[in-house]
Order: sequence, then structure tokens, then C-alpha cells
Amino acid sequence: MRRFLTNAILAAIDVSILTAALVLAFLLRFDWEIPPRMELHLLRALPGVVTIQFGLLSALGVGRFPWGYVGFREVGRIFGAIALAGAALLVGWSLAFHVSSLEMVRIPLGSIGIDAALAFLGLAGARGIGRLLAERADRAKRVPSRKVPTMLIGAELVGLLVAKELGGRPDLGIDPVGFLDDDPLKTGQVIAGIRVRGDTSMLVPLCRKYGATQALITDSKMPRRDIRRIAQLCERSGIEAKIVPGIFEIVGWRANLSRIRKVAIEDLLGRDPVVLDDEAIASDLRGSTVLVTGAGGSIGSEICRQVCRFQPKALVLLEQAENSLFQIHRELAAAFPSLTIHPCIADVCDVPRLNMIFREHRPEVVFHAAAHKHVPMMEWNPCEAIKNNVVGSRAVADLAHAHEARQFVMISTDKAVNPSSVMGASKRLAEIYVQALSQRSRTRFVTVRFGNVLGSAGSVIPIFQEQIARGGPVTVTHPEMRRYFMTIPEACQLVLEAGSMGRGGEIFVLDMGQPVKIVDLARDLITLSGLTPDEDIEIVFNGIRPGEKLFEELSADSEPVAKTRHPKIFIGRLCPHAFEVVADELAQLREVAEGGNAEALRAALLELLPEYRPIQPEAPAADTAELATAG
Repeated sequence: MRRFLTNAILAAIDVSILTAALVLAFLLRFDWEIPPRMELHLLRALPGVVTIQFGLLSALGVGRFPWGYVGFREVGRIFGAIALAGAALLVGWSLAFHVSSLEMVRIPLGSIGIDAALAFLGLAGARGIGRLLAERADRAKRVPSRKVPTMLIGAELVGLLVAKELGGRPDLGIDPVGFLDDDPLKTGQVIAGIRVRGDTSMLVPLCRKYGATQALITDSKMPRRDIRRIAQLCERSGIEAKIVPGIFEIVGWRANLSRIRKVAIEDLLGRDPVVLDDEAIASDLRGSTVLVTGAGGSIGSEICRQVCRFQPKALVLLEQAENSLFQIHRELAAAFPSLTIHPCIADVCDVPRLNMIFREHRPEVVFHAAAHKHVPMMEWNPCEAIKNNVVGSRAVADLAHAHEARQFVMISTDKAVNPSSVMGASKRLAEIYVQALSQRSRTRFVTVRFGNVLGSAGSVIPIFQEQIARGGPVTVTHPEMRRYFMTIPEACQLVLEAGSMGRGGEIFVLDMGQPVKIVDLARDLITLSGLTPDEDIEIVFNGIRPGEKLFEELSADSEPVAKTRHPKIFIGRLCPHAFEVVADELAQLREVAEGGNAEALRAALLELLPEYRPIQPEAPAADTAELATAG
């Protein structure tokens, strides 16, 4: 009943607007003095004109649109209905010259045009007012009882967009009290109604002066050293630091503030994120069948997500773990319903099963992300490291060659450089085999080598966070332990670009900036959790674990590197090994691994890799943060 009443009221408003529009059109046409004869025309024509207009509005569905959600689509429908009604009146005006019975209802030509304009403006304007009232009522419901006084950091274009969006989003509970910007020329300026109070060095006194209890960094692309400095200033002064991530919706020039969050560890990395060439990647993947091994892992699943963005013909998910495969297949099928996705359970060491998959799907591009990656775990299970990382990689590479895939990209690790662990040695041997195979294959075989990834399964960040949540202690192996870090998305972008850039036989190395001390990472995470290192949460050093180095390297001294078209991507120039020799050596190594003798395996690795310098393994230690790599 309520809905019927509401629709009746809205229909009555539309009829009233159409009636008023026609009357006003006659008044304007005759300078506010309608001749008696034209008054009779108006009275006789009014019911028919309004009926035609209202009928066309109903036929185009305008009456079904809620006024609170009117947009360009609905306005377009209104324009169409009024235009059609005007055309009908013009036809009637023409016919009136030939049909005497229509003479008394003939509307003056000028009044038809004026009526159409007034009717459109009236109908659209009424709905616009309805939307404004609905939005105002909705905002009133969502406005928090208390707004947080907030200092905005960064008065560039992005800051301007944030300020404008905040003005229309009282539901966010943010009351901007000023801008801070390190450009001295901006101090004192007013941007979107908000004054620039000073530079970021004055953050603490200016926040106290204007009552700000929160600082919002408006641009996540700000240099990481500046984000770290601001976060530290906020932490020492009890001011909450937040950031607008991911950046901005340039469509409509509006900032996306729905994802405002606290400053996270990836915001504090000592280098800026790497932005890669999406166009080159798209041209390489569009319309191709792509196979990803290890598709359910941290790196493999992200590669799958990014590959889907570039419109491949089909995506083949190859994964040993059933649950991981189920999760990534379910996610991608929902996000990309038009893409053909084949989930395949398989072990990379199972050659008959792999051959069946290659024969059925004929992949043109292969990303090999499947690997055992945990350094200490592979020290305790060295034979399994060789089976999966060397024998499995060889099997996938051989099948890519046999089935004439266009390209094959293998993910490696900085631990393959002068390896001190079985895991690193296994990845280096896989690199050597792939490079040797590239010399005799039409498939473009390339390798991508990078360091640790933030947030991958079993890596240092999730384990530190778990330890902090339990109240500590946070366990770090050594106060001088350093690692290179990158985010999972940018690691996967690098992998995709390497595929488009490679011509065969290259080892791509990312310029990852300066390595980060693991203890500094631990302290940052504790601080970002709102706690104080060494007071609220203890940091315990428990010694270097099996196979670990204090410092990792992205390339050896004997490996010259060359520039590519991307300033942060380099190619390691290594002299390839003879394929026949490598194939024979790996066949012998496989026999040793299948024999299960760990000491014999290490002896074989020492013979095959002169640069391998193993660290004596110790007994497993519980609850120690793992420095997991992408490989």
C-alpha cells in the first residue's frame, strides 16, 4: 500500500510538472497575455498533450526509476520521451492544416518547443532535487557522532582530490584541519577550502595547535623515506597515522577514500614500488593459452590474477594441493566469468600427468612458480628439494620445449647466487638447466630472480604478526641479518614483464634498492601494532638457522649485468653450460636424490656447483620467522 501511494504521488508530481510546462509555454509565447482564442486551444489541447507525454515517460520506464538514484541514464530516458512527444505534437500541428477537426487543438509552433524544454527541465530538476534530498538524508544517518580532527599530508593534485572527496563524505568521520606540504610556496595557500599550515617537519606542533589526533597521508606514492619519517613522528607523539592506498580513480577525478587504512609495513619499505609496462605484457599474453605451475601458492596465485587482466584465451591452473587449487579457481571464476579456466591437480615430478595436460591444453606461455622454498626445511629434507626444484623444473621445461610453447618463465631467487643452502643450490641448478635448454629450443626460456616477498605464505611478515598477536617474543635470527624485499604484486609484474621482454636464455634481475635489516622490520611491525619494541614486545635473537646467510646477493661478482628498457630491470649475462653435460649431471643427481642419502646428495651438489658453500644444518627450532622467497 505504501509503495502504491508513493508511486501515485510521484506520478501526480509528473503530471503537475507537464501541465505547468504547457501553460507556461503559452504564457511565454504570448508575452504573458494569452489571447482568448488561444486559451481555448490550450484548454482543449492540455489533456491530450499531457497524456501523450506521460504515456511516453511510462513506456520508456521513467516512472519506475527511484528518484533517489537518478543519473544520466534516467535523464536520457526523460529527454527521449519528451522529444518523442514533441515530434508527435509537430505531426499534429502539420495535420491541423488539412484536417479541420484538429484546428481547435492546434498548438502554436513556438509553444511546442518551449513546452518540451520546460517539461524536460522540470522533470529532470525534480528528480535531481529528490536525489539531493535522499543523499542528504542518507549522509545524516551515516554521519558519526564525532569527527576525528585530521591533518592531511601532501597538498599536491592527489591531496586536492582527497580534500574534495572528504567534503562530500561526512560519513568517513574525518574533519580536515589543515594540509602539510614540504613545498614552502604552498604554505598559507587554501586548497579546496583547507589551508596549508606548514611543512611536515612541523607535524607534531601543528597537530597540537589545531587539535589533530590523526594524520592522513594522501598519496601512497610518496617516497618511502618520507612515509617512514612521518609514521615515526606520529608514533612518538601519539598521533594515529593513516594512508590512502592504491591510488585514485582518475575517472571523474575523484579520490577513492573507501580504503583508507593504517600505515602498513609495505608503506615503509626503503624504496619506491616498481611500475612496469602493462602494454608490453598485454600484447604478449592477450589471446594466448597460459599455464601456471604452483597456481595456488602466494606467487603463483598472484600471477594468475594478473594474467587474467590481460585477456588470455585460456588459463591452466596446475597445482598439487587440492584446497589451494580450489580456492584460486573459485576466486578467478567469480572475478573473470568469461575466461576459460582449467584447474588441474598435478605434481611437477609426474611426467605422464604433465604430458597429458600439455597435450590437452597446448599452452603457449608457461610460468613455472611451483617450488619448495623454505630454506631450513629443505636443509632437513634435501632430497625432496632436488626432486621438486630440479627434477620437477626440468620436467616442466622439457614438456614446454616438446610441445612448442612460445615462452617459459621460471621464477628463481637471490638464494641461487653463491648458494649456502640446498634450496638455493637447487634453484641455481634449475637456472643452469633452463639456460642450457634455451640454446637448442625454439621456446624462449627465461628466468626471473628476486628476493623475499612481503606477505607470502610462511614468510617473515605473517609469522612476526602471529608472534606479536600472542604477546611475543618476536624471534629474529641475527641482529645483522638483511634481506631484499618486494611486494607480491610487483614481484609478479616483474615475472610477466620478463616474459614479454625475454628473447631466450636471460636471467632477469630486479634492482631492489637497499636490503632491509630483519630486526628493523620486526620493530616496524611492533610499532605499527601500537606497541613498543623491547618494552611491550620482546625481540629475541636465536641464531642463524641452517642454510642461511647474513646477506643475500642478487647477482654474483662473476655475473656481469646489462640494462634493459626498464631502469630497474637488469639482465645477468652468464655463460651457458653445454646441454648434454648438464642433462647427464642432473640425471645422476636425480638418482642420488631418489636414493634418499642426504650426505651423498650434499657431496654431489658440491661437485656440481663449485660456488655452493653449505652451512652445517642443526636440529629444527620451533616458531622461528621464515625468510621465504618467491622461488
